[in-house]
Amino acid sequence: MTVSGGLGIVVGYLVVALGIGLVAYRLTESTAEDYYLANRSIGTVVLLFTTFATLLSAFTFFGGPNLAYAAGPEWLIVMGTLDGVLFAVLWYVIGYKQWLIGSRNGYVTLGEMLGDRFGSPGLRALVAGVSLLWLFPYVMLQQMGAGEALVGLTGGAVPYWGGAALITVFMIGYVVLAGMRGVAWTDTLQGVFMLSLVWIAAAWVVSAIGGVGAATGSMLAARPEFGSFGGGLYTPGFIISTAITIAFGVTMFPQINQRFFVAKSGAVLKRSFTLWPVLVLLLFLPAFMLGAWAAGMPVEVPEGANVLSVVLNEYTPVWFAALVIAGAMAAMMSSSDSMLLSGSSYFTRDLYRPFVNPDASARREAWLARAGVVVFASLAFVASLFRPGTLIEVGDTAFSGFALLSLPVVCALYWDRTTRDGMAVGIAVPQAAYLLVVLSSVLPLVPPLPRTVAGGWDIALGLMLLSAGLTVGVSLLTAPTADGDASRFAVAGD
Repeated sequence: MTVSGGLGIVVGYLVVALGIGLVAYRLTESTAEDYYLANRSIGTVVLLFTTFATLLSAFTFFGGPNLAYAAGPEWLIVMGTLDGVLFAVLWYVIGYKQWLIGSRNGYVTLGEMLGDRFGSPGLRALVAGVSLLWLFPYVMLQQMGAGEALVGLTGGAVPYWGGAALITVFMIGYVVLAGMRGVAWTDTLQGVFMLSLVWIAAAWVVSAIGGVGAATGSMLAARPEFGSFGGGLYTPGFIISTAITIAFGVTMFPQINQRFFVAKSGAVLKRSFTLWPVLVLLLFLPAFMLGAWAAGMPVEVPEGANVLSVVLNEYTPVWFAALVIAGAMAAMMSSSDSMLLSGSSYFTRDLYRPFVNPDASARREAWLARAGVVVFASLAFVASLFRPGTLIEVGDTAFSGFALLSLPVVCALYWDRTTRDGMAVGIAVPQAAYLLVVLSSVLPLVPPLPRTVAGGWDIALGLMLLSAGLTVGVSLLTAPTADGDASRFAVAGD
């Protein structure tokens, strides 16, 4: 099969996903709750796979294998084991409590929930603004991943900007049409499809090079350090802080956090987070090991290329490599469409409606949300053309930014004495400090500040502790406002 045939498979798969979005559009009601949350009607299988597929992003499929190729297979421990288990625990601690509160009070966004609890439109806007700020680089990450994937698949026949533009056009069309119902349906399809393909890909490649033993032996011969635990990049500080910031960050990602509201019952939510670690390990094991094994394969991985694309091109037919890349791009689109959908809800529900037009009709709000999707995705595409860092660096920036929201939210969910001022300071100060760290490398008046300290410990982990300390400390020093109502979070589940 020719390169154009492989590209045709990728485009064809994206067209199928767009078709599913069109069907969902015909079934979607013109209400915000249906467009954003599918009327809170999602069952176990769809909830599990829509959450799964939403996290199947460029960070997972290309950033992860690339890191395993460069630094060793311990990345599987960070993402496949520690994060899988930790996020499942947080899904219960944060997600189940949010579901109970959201079901009773009809909340659509995290900012709406917190703003109502503390009687503060300003806090609502702060949460939405911070969320949109860190959502931007993660949308951009998907476009970067798509661009790099098609360069690898086509041997450079499709330029980087072409791949990024392709996924941008499709995800705009899809989100404008689909809403949460369509997103959840295609996420389920894409999750099952990608999980199956990555195992077939691993089996195909390993079989071609003589089996798991031969693949592992070649890897260790080329990179002996891959056979020992830790060392190099994988210091205890890196492993622990990365696992924590990613897991806590995931819970605050708008596209994931909003899924805490969509389950049709508490039993659905509980079954989903119980199965989560198994599903994550089933995906990450073959994907990351392919990256690590590639270190011992006789393949040339150009600088900036995706190791997964190179390996598939070398050991599998073009049509199969294209199918895997199509699935990976669909996974990126399933992340991007969810991000754009949730981001538009944060913009319309937490910024536009409270501050611009409180009486906006549901129809006006829905169309404004669609317009916001177009603008947000287009701006992210333009930014992706500058390629500001590797996929891992861009992804880690977003995860850490969201992680700083998590502990103040936990305080609000479980401690009645939390005050509006405590929340505002606990969120704003660490966020400002982290933004300064991120921007310091490009601001000429500020010397670059380190992202890690003392052997790989992420500075974001310290800022997370600061966020908790400020939230608790300021809450103890300030009185609850008259507009606050802790009883809104007083829910009990079985």
